[in-house]
Amino acid sequence: MQPLTYPAKPGPGDRIAVLSPSSGLPGLLPLPYELGLTRLENDFGLVPVEYPTTRKMGSTPRERADDIHAAFADPTVKAIITSIGGDDQITVLPLLDRELIRACPKPFFGWSDNTNLLAFLWNTGIVAFHGGSVMCELGRPGAMDPLTEASLRAALFTSGPFELTPAARFRDTDHDWADPATFLAEPETRPGGGWTVHGPERVVEGRSWGGNLETLGALLMADREIRDDLDAYDGHVLLLETSEELPGAEEVFRVLRNMGERGLLRRFPALLMARPKTWSLERRNSPQEAARYAREQRAAVVRALDTYAPGTMTVFDVDFGHSDPQLVIPYGGTVRVDGPARRITVTY
Repeated sequence: MQPLTYPAKPGPGDRIAVLSPSSGLPGLLPLPYELGLTRLENDFGLVPVEYPTTRKMGSTPRERADDIHAAFADPTVKAIITSIGGDDQITVLPLLDRELIRACPKPFFGWSDNTNLLAFLWNTGIVAFHGGSVMCELGRPGAMDPLTEASLRAALFTSGPFELTPAARFRDTDHDWADPATFLAEPETRPGGGWTVHGPERVVEGRSWGGNLETLGALLMADREIRDDLDAYDGHVLLLETSEELPGAEEVFRVLRNMGERGLLRRFPALLMARPKTWSLERRNSPQEAARYAREQRAAVVRALDTYAPGTMTVFDVDFGHSDPQLVIPYGGTVRVDGPARRITVTY
């Protein structure tokens, strides 16, 4: 495997591509999208550049691949950020020109279904960034969370170590993005509770890989962007997070079991497990139901690790993925996990 490289960072006044490689939800729900664009321009000093499918629902995989190629190939575009996730980006992967993208590396920010592109870029030799989207993080009701803003700003504009901080409070519930009143008030939050560690407590430093668990499960089933030479993952820090679809504990276990049966899970000496999303507009869990869901998911992860990777140190409830605040983690970049000290440092 070739070494991964960090692309050059943008600066104030630079152009940043805004892509919808999964779903064109900006066209359906413009309020958080327009708010996110405003913050990207006014607060971060970047110039958003849209593409034909950025606001288009139902765009074809070919149309989305064309936009990805155009964004990477344009020398005036210095970074790329996704509008939001979705569920079918895996259909875009076979249409991507790896050599074109390798020849034009630039920072790419996305998460959830964008795990597909993150894994693609990892195999292409480009460090990307797990986190950051226009509609969710930049378009957050009220104001951007300070932890999110600090992390995204550092990942966008700086290079070097950045220590992640556990959220004192977090948000898990949502309101209707079609209602203007949603964006006038600060969202409700509850105490964060900090990080907890399972397994042998030690210091692990390595490159990162992983992403959204359901998307990784799809990549495993389709045999896309998962390497056959499993030693390529040796010593890496595994990132895992689950979505607002609230996969059940048994589904979480089965994905991890499949990784274990493939001989993949034990390659990672450390795992960062994101704080799970426990509430959705379709499944409005009570606080007690949400707590039970989180407990059952953790038990499923521990069960899989104890079976297939007992030497892996796991840090639970790290604030990345489908969480608010959301910390950006370099994908393929260096992550240092100090279990005894409960400290996580990433290199942007």
